[in-house]
Amino acid sequence: MEAGQVAAAILQRLPDILPLEVWRLAQGWSRSQAVAALVALYEADERPPPRVNTEMLCRWEHGAVAMSPDYEHMLCRLYYVTPEQLRPGAPAPAETPRPQPVTHRNGAVTVSGRSRNDEGTDPMRRRTLLTAVGLSIPLPLLKRFDDALAVPQQPERSAAPAQIAQQLRAARRQFDAAELTGLIATLPGLLASAVDAAERAQTPAGWALVSASYNLATDALNKVGVKDSARITAERALLYADRSEDAVSKAASERALGMMLRIGGRPDLAAAVMSRGIDQLTATGLRTTAQADMHLRLLCARAYTYAWGGDESRALEGIAEAEQAATRIPAMAPTAVPFATLYRANIHYALGDPRTALHAVRDLRDESFSSPERRGRLHTDLARIWWQWGKPEQATAELLAAHRHAPSEVRDRPSIRKIAAELVEHHSGAAGVGRLATAISRPQAMPVTV
Repeated sequence: MEAGQVAAAILQRLPDILPLEVWRLAQGWSRSQAVAALVALYEADERPPPRVNTEMLCRWEHGAVAMSPDYEHMLCRLYYVTPEQLRPGAPAPAETPRPQPVTHRNGAVTVSGRSRNDEGTDPMRRRTLLTAVGLSIPLPLLKRFDDALAVPQQPERSAAPAQIAQQLRAARRQFDAAELTGLIATLPGLLASAVDAAERAQTPAGWALVSASYNLATDALNKVGVKDSARITAERALLYADRSEDAVSKAASERALGMMLRIGGRPDLAAAVMSRGIDQLTATGLRTTAQADMHLRLLCARAYTYAWGGDESRALEGIAEAEQAATRIPAMAPTAVPFATLYRANIHYALGDPRTALHAVRDLRDESFSSPERRGRLHTDLARIWWQWGKPEQATAELLAAHRHAPSEVRDRPSIRKIAAELVEHHSGAAGVGRLATAISRPQAMPVTV
């Protein structure tokens, strides 16, 4: 399989990954291998070695900082692509030219290009990679959800708004328990019933329930990597929230849509959307816990968005404001403070500073979070920070901890499953990797209610 075909397949499964990372994966290289190949390319041109390390490559791949034109040119040569193919939004072609090897200037070692003996060209290895980073939610469930978005289904029976609220609470409990397969099976029916009930009642509260149902769908679909559908549900949530005339519903929908815009590579627009929600909530005076809680969530999400956009000063100012908001209502503090603290760590991760990220969360414990999903998320966030730092054993330990709390956080989130797959493939001798391989290869059976 050509690198271009592999890149296209990865982009189809994981549309949130930026092209620079996709092309590296298509070559079958780890970041350290890509950096070594880049250094060899500079040496072949008899140029001083570049001041590049895996941490810098990671930041380029995640869009946290921009590359210089020279680095972009050399990476284009390394991956045999055009500059446009490395930039966000560029589709991967079906084929790429077969590269020629690049040799050290002393002629002793060939390290770049793809020889037939290079592990990156092994078709079985590539198929393993694509399977590992692919979706683990059953495809029929995802197809059923897409069909329901295109042609909304009719509910089997009419339900009153109180019944919809009860169904929504049950679905939220599935999300909190990290039962993603069961939740995605449930959501089409919930959405159909919620819309039907709201159209019959024609009340702001009914439209708020519809908006909340679509927001939950956005969170679930985004978590399992179905970004296109998640963008649709986010937009619908905002439309219904406007009809609800409720500031919390509107703000929750601004958060969801902003999240999808950030993932889609538009951090400035995402931050503007979230700012609109923050302003709407601020205007209420934050008199209720629900208003204060959503205000905190938006502050954290906007700060994280600034970080991914490379705006370090506004990111750090934003998370400091969120941390102050977390302590404003004493009853919220036990859960709000750890929530903001974990966001601070993720902001430093997005800025490419894993040491500071780990220092930020040094006092967080499992008991700081109330649900299996949140505890699993704590450990997957720690795992990717350790992975960014190049510490495979620590990353493995965190993924195993996440799996104990919420197996789907490791199995069903493509970005996390990809880290697990790379650990299994490239660090098989690290402590715990064997158990991790078993964990991601044996999905636990889970009841599905349709």
